[in-house]
Amino acid sequence: MSVSEDNFDNYRAEEFFRVNDSIIGTGRCGGKAKGLAYATEAISDSHALGGVGFPDLTIVLSTEIFDEHASRSGVRAPSDEEAWSRAHNAILDTPFSPALEAELWRVLERFDEIGSPPLAVRSSSLLEDSSALAFAGKYETCFSPNIGSMSERRDILERAVRGVFASMFNPEPRAYREKHGILNERESMAVIIQAVAGRRHYNYFYPELAGTLFSRVFRRPNPRIKKEDGLVRLCFGLGTRTVDRCAARTFYLTNPSLRPEGGLPSQIASASQECFDYIDMEHGEFSTGNLTVFAKFLEKEHRNFGAYAQYYGDDYLYSTYAEPEVPTRPIFSFPELHIRERALFDTSKALLKYMEETAGFPVDIEFSYETVPSKKLCVLQMRPLASYQELARVEIPDIPEERVIFRSDRMVSNGLLENVTHMVYVDPALYRDEWNPSGAARAVGEANKILAGKKYILAGPGRWGSRNPMLGVPVRYDEICNCGVLVEISVPDLSFSPELSFGTHFFLDMDADGILYLPVFGRAGGNRYHKDWLDSRRYRTGNHPAVRIYEGDFSAYLDGEEESGIIISNFAP
Repeated sequence: MSVSEDNFDNYRAEEFFRVNDSIIGTGRCGGKAKGLAYATEAISDSHALGGVGFPDLTIVLSTEIFDEHASRSGVRAPSDEEAWSRAHNAILDTPFSPALEAELWRVLERFDEIGSPPLAVRSSSLLEDSSALAFAGKYETCFSPNIGSMSERRDILERAVRGVFASMFNPEPRAYREKHGILNERESMAVIIQAVAGRRHYNYFYPELAGTLFSRVFRRPNPRIKKEDGLVRLCFGLGTRTVDRCAARTFYLTNPSLRPEGGLPSQIASASQECFDYIDMEHGEFSTGNLTVFAKFLEKEHRNFGAYAQYYGDDYLYSTYAEPEVPTRPIFSFPELHIRERALFDTSKALLKYMEETAGFPVDIEFSYETVPSKKLCVLQMRPLASYQELARVEIPDIPEERVIFRSDRMVSNGLLENVTHMVYVDPALYRDEWNPSGAARAVGEANKILAGKKYILAGPGRWGSRNPMLGVPVRYDEICNCGVLVEISVPDLSFSPELSFGTHFFLDMDADGILYLPVFGRAGGNRYHKDWLDSRRYRTGNHPAVRIYEGDFSAYLDGEEESGIIISNFAP
């Protein structure tokens, strides 16, 4: 069986999994499983991608399994917040049927045949990874260390599957479905159970490298980068940090030495990964390790450690072979990866080109990569790259400087939004001083709900949606989904900085929703953060003292070609 370039939307992956005896149930296999099956068949037809592989074993639980469990749980279509919460808890608390328990026992026996690897339990809903909407990161992924007795392992696997099922009822996917006019009845959940790609290093299991490939570049730091050149965003360890708003390295595949964050040591250090994720095989849990603690271990364990890491101190970057006399900290800056691991970059370019030509649309591929024993790129997921509307060139008007609230000279979107009536702003100092990050995030969410349909401007310090509240307000998608322009403000004194995390679930949502983006680097030339204007104008305070809501008449002019953008007040001062 082979795939053709015009049939992805009509491709039926269920047949692929049934031929391979790897689907349970008679329902659909969902979007994520469909993308993986399509990529597997497409790549099997190619003779030029010998360096590409797939997880050792993938099993799919079809949507029939979810539907039956929802029925056993007594779940009906929820009508209010309390009903959604009850449905979520009922899915988690209702035991599986004896028949499904027996099937999961057999699933574990199948994985025993390939060495009992840790397992990733991933969502694959009907609407996920479609050519129209990605639903990226909206549903759960759970991990099982797959250790202990068979009964213990099955109990953990069951909890993981129920956790994925229950994520159907979480606020983020509900808000996403509502914003895009999707009836809840159209959605159902299949589940992928997959061997985690990677290797065991004593009691730690992880891949050397993991990340996401994109066949198109929609936000360019430099005109030399062409949209069709493609990029890779990667990290050391499990790939969770490349899809969340955590620090990870971005390489433009035709100019891999160019860094979007800038080339100064301080800029590189501020954007570099300092922690990595792994599965703790001794304690049986997903864990995060700090590079400061693990550096010596990783240096002994990985011959390419010098291509991954450097030491930063006194505003200077040192190689892992140096012995600096100043205090330093290790960072994953990947200084020589594109030189020492050419196979990764060559394979990535060939894979993206082939998959885009075969599928007939730009693609987004999650992967892991091992340098030993062989240089192998393992495809974990393939989906259509989230839709991105290239708007007509925007001309920046000549505006008196006193009316410019924000200005940026790099990495802006391309678009225009005029006569905006509201702006929500999170004051960086108050956010840090009145330390209640979740309270600030919920207050932004309340404002977002009130301003539904108004396409307001949202501005705040550092990285919106970061898992680390020290880097930015930890909002969820449903708490910012109604904004029209998102502004990230650099405040060096408070260690806040925008993070140009292209390819994260966060940016995929922005592209699909048409939300404009303006990163403001406060002290850099060509940037403006008019704090005096914000402090002197009338506003009302949200449910957190740092959250301010302004009424007025604002406009945003963003020229993505010239990398220039402004947000202005249309009222004269």
